[in-house]
Order: sequence, then C-alpha cells, then structure tokens
Amino acid sequence: MNQIRAVFDEKTITVYQAYSKHIALPAVRAQKFVPPFKMERMTWIKPSFLWMMYRCGWAQKEGQEHVLAITIKREGWEWAIKNSCLSHFDATIHHSKEEWKEAVKNSPVRIQWDPERDIQLEKLAYRSIQVGLSLEAVSLYVNDWIVDIKDITSTCKEMYTLIEKGEIEQAKQLLPLERKYPYEF
Repeated sequence: MNQIRAVFDEKTITVYQAYSKHIALPAVRAQKFVPPFKMERMTWIKPSFLWMMYRCGWAQKEGQEHVLAITIKREGWEWAIKNSCLSHFDATIHHSKEEWKEAVKNSPVRIQWDPERDIQLEKLAYRSIQVGLSLEAVSLYVNDWIVDIKDITSTCKEMYTLIEKGEIEQAKQLLPLERKYPYEF
C-alpha cells in the first residue's frame, strides 16, 4: 500500500532533504537554494521524516550531514504530483514500456515509492513517496514553492543518540507529527 504521510496544513507541506554543509548552510541563510546547489540536477524531496533518516543514516552519511526541513506551498507539491510519472515501469498503469519511457522523457517530476521506516529504520507494511524534481520543477521549487528552510540536524542527532541508548520512547517524542496526506493518484 502506498501512502503520502507528511506534516502539512491548509497551505503548506514539509519535505526533507539532506546535504553537505556547503549546500545546506547557505540555503538556510538565504532561505532558498543557492550555489553550489545545482539547478540542472534532479533533486529528491521526501515528506516522510523517517524515510529521510533511513536515506541519510541520521545525518551520518557523507554529503548528507545536514538535514533540512523545507516548508513548501501545497499548490507546488500538488503541481509536482500532477506533473509526475513513476520512476519505474508498472504494467498496471502503463500500456507499454514505450509509453512509460515517453512519459519519463517528458515529465519534470519522478515519483518513487519505497518502504516506509519505523524509528529504528525497520521496514513498515506501506510505502512512502519520494519525489524527484528536474527541469522546470527544480526552478519552481527553488524560486516559488519554498516558504521556509530549517536545519534540523541537531534534533536528528539527538534522536539517534537516544535510539542508540535504547531510549526509544524519548526519541519518539521528538518525531514530527505526520498524518496521511489527502491526495489520490
């Protein structure tokens, strides 16, 4: 089962990304992505905090030492979903591999569904979305959708330390309050 779980309100949704200090710290200061962030590269955003922790190893992986919580406009998020295609061929959705390849070539957004994770980064029974932005979608994300960028690395590291000490319930207290996002594909 696929689910979008996120922190959101009527106007915004929070997504996560992890970068080196060379990209993350200037982005926080400028409240938008600036060089050395590359606009011409695909950038992946994830509304699931724990999937982000799995991906960046609680901010321990090289080049992913800073975790950013990026609040973006819901209208931008929904534009991305509406203008997306799956990153892999699915015979239940696509009539042919050729049709899918054409969609990938023409779409500024890719969607990938990966197993959601619990606080100990074990797989859960449902899959979470990650969204790859390229072409015009990156420009819209950087120049129009972003409302706020926060560096949440210290909270991530605090949670990791608690988990390592076996203090799981204390770590859970620091989790963002995600809920099912009301969007159907």
